[in-house]
Amino acid sequence: MPAIYIKTYGCQMNERDSEHVARSLVARGHHLVSSETDADVILLNTCSVRDMAEQKAIGKMGMLQKLRQTRPHLILGYLGCMAQSRGAELVASPGVDLVAGTQKFHRVADYVDELLLRRLEARIDDERLAIVDTDEEANSQSTIRDHVLKGQQATAFVSIMQGCNMHCAFCIVPYTRGSERSRSIEDIVTEIHSLAAQGVREVTLLGQIVNLYGRHEFPKRDGLSPFVQLIEAACAVEGIERVRFTSPHPIGFRDDLIGAFDRLPKLVEHVHLPLQSGSDRILKIMRRGYTVEKYLRLVEKLRAARPGVALTTDVIVGFPGETEEDYQLTKQLADHVGFDHAFVFRYSPRRDTPAATMAEQVPEEIREARNQDLLEVISRHSQIKLNALVGTTVEILCEGPSKNNPNRLMGRTRTNKVVVFEGAPRHIGQVFDVAITSTTTSTLYGDPAVLDV
Repeated sequence: MPAIYIKTYGCQMNERDSEHVARSLVARGHHLVSSETDADVILLNTCSVRDMAEQKAIGKMGMLQKLRQTRPHLILGYLGCMAQSRGAELVASPGVDLVAGTQKFHRVADYVDELLLRRLEARIDDERLAIVDTDEEANSQSTIRDHVLKGQQATAFVSIMQGCNMHCAFCIVPYTRGSERSRSIEDIVTEIHSLAAQGVREVTLLGQIVNLYGRHEFPKRDGLSPFVQLIEAACAVEGIERVRFTSPHPIGFRDDLIGAFDRLPKLVEHVHLPLQSGSDRILKIMRRGYTVEKYLRLVEKLRAARPGVALTTDVIVGFPGETEEDYQLTKQLADHVGFDHAFVFRYSPRRDTPAATMAEQVPEEIREARNQDLLEVISRHSQIKLNALVGTTVEILCEGPSKNNPNRLMGRTRTNKVVVFEGAPRHIGQVFDVAITSTTTSTLYGDPAVLDV
């Protein structure tokens, strides 16, 4: 049985795509390995959101080429967003056997088998054997549905749609993922039922702009958008204790979705609400479709609908034309909202996007300085939120051993904060309360004495 190693870069959507590829390969009789040195096939599932992610994948592939010196039959491939955007240029230099785009994950197992067969025929040096497939494919959004659950897995990602129609000036996703395409509610709920039957207790609904799910394909019912209909259906699945979603867009938060946080207990009190900038001028150039005033009004509505809701965000600093005044507005807004956490990114030019050719590109040293400055603001508020939980009791879902200390267990609060505690294997997959005794800059620690489940 050929051994497969898959390395994933980027977002949760990429993780979900890799899981589907892994499941389809296992179904063919292949087996997964945890080390590239043990593999017959190595696949890199790539990200194109920032240049650094692409460079990491390209650098990794260069290192993997060296393995061919002792293992000439090794198969190497690129999957995902960078494969989609760069296509055949990735096989211009020898050594890459497969390039499969974002609508072809369900085809990867076929392509791997074909390449393995060719290797058996010993046609190793024929560069014409490389397979490149980045074509669009109808209904590809409905193909990402298979899972590889690991032991007592308590959480799972569920891909509900592909693509994006927003075309923000900085973003390459519409070019790598295509236009919006949504799966049916029935198909998604069937997948969630299957996960629940296997012990999963929490699902995260995934989409490029997840809260715009189904807006072109499915009708409103009783005043509810297709996305809220889907959330209701997911919450109704027996065995599912928690429902999350990511990543949304502020313009997709209509009253019915805000109201769902008030009336659906299984919908957790955590919202990832991308900001990108606190300057109306920059937001307009970014083509974000909202103002700071509208964003702050949405924050108020969410906090009123679900008191204690945790808000996380994405911010880009150093966007072309961003002045010091623009940046200070962003910093002030972040300080005002007091996010639980934020992903702060230095602007990274992406080819084929409008922002890449805009005048007034901000120097790298200014981007880096603003990045570090804003991170200090975010970290201060994050620490305040964590400190406030010390001495309280919180509900967690135990996900399994802690990554940093396998002798301890870890779980997440409903607000998506990590809690580490001492426990037993029987606690994995269970929802229960833990007393918070201390915190670091990113992790809460719980008192095992309260465990009685």
